[in-house]
Amino acid sequence: MDVISVCIVEDNHDIRQALEQIIMMADGYQLKGSFISGESAISGIADLQPDVVLMDINLGGMSGIDCVRELKPRYPDMLFMMCTVYEEDEKIFEALSAGASGYILKKTAPGKLLESIRELAEGGAPMSSQIARKVVAAFQEKNPASGLLDSLSNREHEILELLAKGMLYKEISTRLGIAHETVRKHVYHIYEKLHVNNRIEAVNKYFGR
Repeated sequence: MDVISVCIVEDNHDIRQALEQIIMMADGYQLKGSFISGESAISGIADLQPDVVLMDINLGGMSGIDCVRELKPRYPDMLFMMCTVYEEDEKIFEALSAGASGYILKKTAPGKLLESIRELAEGGAPMSSQIARKVVAAFQEKNPASGLLDSLSNREHEILELLAKGMLYKEISTRLGIAHETVRKHVYHIYEKLHVNNRIEAVNKYFGR
């Protein structure tokens, strides 16, 4: 099992110590260092080059999100897991767009925290289930088409997929073994359900654009 090196950025003394203990006592994990502020992390992390950084969001002074925004472009392979007390939607998206790859609550049990760090190091994007639910809900709001696509029947889905591949009605009717007129009717219903007027708009909705 590869050893995962970890740095902690946390301004609360007790929480920082608790996190340090969890990492130091676990097999397969190495604590590279701890920082009490974003500013000290920015100047100190370069020498340590950890695999994973546990980053508090609400640091005094520079926020954890700004710290990630600053560090991620410099060290693209470094992975950042935001640790927070809150599940604020705005903060979640800000952190993810700043370059964080995981988002976990501070009340997470030690075993689960270690599991999440390993998942992150192995290419996953760990998030507590409450946070993942919020991400999905916000994605659906930002991308209402995902909800509209659910209203299509299986046959309509099939036809929309073939339209997206650039197939003509004639080719679709041959491929699916249905009449040309039936394809036309299905397409009409697809346009109606997706609130679009033509093939290009329908295909854009299909690709979530």
